[in-house]
Amino acid sequence: MAKSTIVRGAFLLTAASFLSKFLGMIYVIPFNAMVGEEGIALYSYAYLPYSILITIATVGIPLAVSKFISKYNSLGDYYTGMRMFKTGMSIMALTGVVTFLALFFSAEFIAKLIISDEELHNSVEDVTMVIRMVSFALIITPSMSIFRGFFQGNQSMGPTAVSQVIEQIARIVFLLVAAFFVIYILDGSKSTAVGFATFAAFIGAIASYIVLLMYWKKRKPHINKHIAEQKSVHNIPKKELMAELFRYAGPFVIVSVAIPVFQLVDTFTFNRAMTAIGLGDVTEALFGAIYSLGHKVVIIPVTLATGLSLAVMPVLTSSFTQGNKPQLINQINQALQIIMVLVIPASFGLSMLSTEAYGTLYGGIGGFLKDAGPLLSWYAPVGILFALLSVTAAILQGINQQNHAVINLCAGILFKILFNIQFIHWFGAKGSIFATAIGVGIAVLLNFVRIKKSVEFPFKEIIKRTILIGIFVLIMGIVILVLKLIIGFIFPYEESRLGLILVLGLGVIGGGYVYLWFAYKSTLLERIFGNRVRKLSKIFR
Repeated sequence: MAKSTIVRGAFLLTAASFLSKFLGMIYVIPFNAMVGEEGIALYSYAYLPYSILITIATVGIPLAVSKFISKYNSLGDYYTGMRMFKTGMSIMALTGVVTFLALFFSAEFIAKLIISDEELHNSVEDVTMVIRMVSFALIITPSMSIFRGFFQGNQSMGPTAVSQVIEQIARIVFLLVAAFFVIYILDGSKSTAVGFATFAAFIGAIASYIVLLMYWKKRKPHINKHIAEQKSVHNIPKKELMAELFRYAGPFVIVSVAIPVFQLVDTFTFNRAMTAIGLGDVTEALFGAIYSLGHKVVIIPVTLATGLSLAVMPVLTSSFTQGNKPQLINQINQALQIIMVLVIPASFGLSMLSTEAYGTLYGGIGGFLKDAGPLLSWYAPVGILFALLSVTAAILQGINQQNHAVINLCAGILFKILFNIQFIHWFGAKGSIFATAIGVGIAVLLNFVRIKKSVEFPFKEIIKRTILIGIFVLIMGIVILVLKLIIGFIFPYEESRLGLILVLGLGVIGGGYVYLWFAYKSTLLERIFGNRVRKLSKIFR
């Protein structure tokens, strides 16, 4: 694959992922206005267990299929790739039905684990209903993921990118229309509206499948031509085909479910721990504020790491296989520095403007905002750790150390499981954030240790540039703080959504400009991204 093709593919997938995440953040604004904080919490109860299964289907399998088909296509054996595709479609169709039935019939059991107190706003029946509504999407998504992986293996990223965006748009439109119709037209309950909102995942999956079928119909003649012209075939039994596929998929799947698993621990423990310390009356609202509303904002910078992971892994694999150690070291350096120079200022900027960002997006002027804003402030820097987890795991997979990535992740999750309740008892709602930060931090630290041992990676340059970035972020933070103080002196902006929007806009523009100015003038951006950043000279002139 040519370098330009890699860059184009990575850009398409990153852009599609970013747009999907951005739409996923924006739609929550009207949805939150319709169903409230408890409705958002109910929505999260359904989506977190479901997200584990959906992530397995839509991340691990496509990457494994992509690697499998790319391998045999490079050997001139297109028929074996097609065999795997057809066999995989059959197995994933069966897997979809099995996982649907498993989630549908275990919904009440899961709901009882989540809802521990009858005095909470949402009941066991409500949670059971929304989990069953969202489970229908599992019928389609596994086989849909095979489709995406097949196209990616044939070096065609467009179908995956387009289908992701169409899936998100269809889901959001159905979600908002259904919620509005239930609440304002039929005068139904908010729990019913949330149930239809979770069912929107099924509608989005159908829309995505239709897009992929259209691409398939268009490109199948070209694939058949390759098969007809090939000269040799690997006669691999079906059992071995699927064994090879799942051997590739295992590490991808486990790493890809990392963030949902950390959230799932909170789904089962947060309400119980909060109720035990006398905060049962606000636990659901705070859970929704952190793990649904806040998480959608925090995860936006992490999207960069997701796209970078897809781009960096095949490149690292090539350098590692060829034994080109200097190039390998340089590529790891660049991948880590891209994360540092972009995600650190974004996450800390969000932390400083957390109340303004939360109030702008979700409203809640007054009492609840005073609780939700600081929680987002604590949660925002965790995005840096999520990004580093994604990229360091991709690096380990690229240098054939994927088993260590899995072991390290399990160590972090084990910490979260063992100490989450205790941290909530100590620190309240933000204790769950601290437990997540430490758990993810453990996994990231162990990944760094393994990278160091495996390729004798020198961290000196990374440390020096991270310190420089930290200085620029500190200056950025001072600018944001001064802007907030000046505007606060002129008028009490916290009392209106318009005032919060004004401060957020000025903070992002002012703080972002100052950070980029220092990063540009110090040649930091040029050293990381190359000469193309000189185009920014017009902005800073």
